[in-house]
Formats: sequence, structure tokens, C-alpha cells
Amino acid sequence: MKKLIAVLFASTLALTSCGSSAATNMGAAEFQKKMQEAGVVVLDVRSAGEFYSGHIEGAINIDVEGMTFDGDIAKLDKTKTYAVYCHSGRRSGIAVGKMADAGFTKLFNLDGGIQVWQAAGLPLVTQ
Repeated sequence: MKKLIAVLFASTLALTSCGSSAATNMGAAEFQKKMQEAGVVVLDVRSAGEFYSGHIEGAINIDVEGMTFDGDIAKLDKTKTYAVYCHSGRRSGIAVGKMADAGFTKLFNLDGGIQVWQAAGLPLVTQ
């Protein structure tokens, strides 16, 4: 019985910690500070069309909903720090989860996505 309780407790702990440990969620000001640190890679996981309509300066675009996302992140350096964002935070949450599963450990998510970035009056690059 004690063994069963221990297994159930460990399973519950693993399930509840999964989503929250994939990345650190940050607001716009924190995210901006983080991306200015040396070696941080800014990753925009929206579609190419969304990216070209306006993105954070220096961001790399890899569409989390694209067919090549897993292959594209496999080419990235897992030892680097990644600041990840999308439109509202939903897709970047999925992206950091996939990245964590692939072995990335230094992940930061813009909570609320580019919407909060713009609401804070922070700049976008348009092409």
C-alpha cells in the first residue's frame, strides 16, 4: 500500500510540474531585459506572415505550427538561452514545451505574447 501511495504521489508531482517547469514566464519589461543579455536567442514562433508584419528586433522565426519545427529546433544549440514569443503566449507555451522535451533547459516565454510587448509601447521591426 505504501508503495502504491508513493507511486501515485510521484506521478502526480511529475504531472503537475510538467507545464510550469518548461520555461520561465515573463512580462514585457522582464523579457526585454532578458533578451539583452549576452548570448540570448530571441525566437518568434508565429507564422512567417505574422513575423514579417512586425517582430522583435533580432528575432529568428521558426513557426511552431509548421511541419519543420521539430527539425528546425534540432539544429539549434541546446546550451544557449532562448527568449520565445508568439502572438498571445499560447503557441510559445507549446514551443517551449517541445523545446524542453528536446533537451533545451534555458527557456523564457513572453507571457501574453507580442500583444503585451506592443501594449507596453516596445518597438517592432516591420519589413
